Amino acid sequence: MDARIGSTTEVESRPANNLLRRLSAADYALLASHVSVEDCAAGQLLYNPGDDVQVVHFPCGPSLATFLVPNEDGRDVETILVGREGAVGGIVSEGYLPAYTRICVKFGGPFARIHVGKLEAAKARSPSLRNIFARYADCMLAQIFQSTACNAIHSIEQRTAKWILAAMERTGDEQSVPLTHEQLATLLGVGRSYASRVLQSFKAEGVLDTRRGSILVRSREGLRLRACLCNDAVKMHFEEVLRGVYPTEEREAG
Repeated sequence: MDARIGSTTEVESRPANNLLRRLSAADYALLASHVSVEDCAAGQLLYNPGDDVQVVHFPCGPSLATFLVPNEDGRDVETILVGREGAVGGIVSEGYLPAYTRICVKFGGPFARIHVGKLEAAKARSPSLRNIFARYADCMLAQIFQSTACNAIHSIEQRTAKWILAAMERTGDEQSVPLTHEQLATLLGVGRSYASRVLQSFKAEGVLDTRRGSILVRSREGLRLRACLCNDAVKMHFEEVLRGVYPTEEREAG
């Protein structure tokens, strides 16, 4: 491990968020006394559109947050998932700017939290800390661009496989994803019945199965063959801009 990041023991004592663990020992020391960790339940609201963003939330371990854009027909459409590779709220802002989307907890679990003002004060003292968060903002923007393109050109089946794989990578669970038909429909921006038909076709092919509140993956390779390459494009950008932050099975196995 790079000595500037810190010893393995020191890094592992931090919350299980790859972005926080990517910081140098000196940069994390600027934040450590202001970071708290609390458990959040699935569905818990972090921000509504227009809310002042006062706290940055870092998903830890298998926790996931999601950005939902409300539409005029009353439906929310999910745009991107954020897991232990990142954070939501006040990433690059200097002050309490209003949230644009609704941000919710997708999969419950621990979240590290820090007040935006404390993060900004630390950034003012450290160019390297500012750089890390600016790089993460670039990666998040790439995710949004890729999601926009994916929604425009790829089939519902391809997007379904992509979302399930993306959730598995972030949670680290090789066998199941705590995702309901209704939640998947929201991720895809389609009706629940349409999402259910897609899942039924995957079940018929032996790729996955379902149980109440979860999707069971029978063939990860089968999912890969049916998915678009959008996840891979995002991972490649993360590796180029912020190496070692995006979770992969290779890194988990290592």
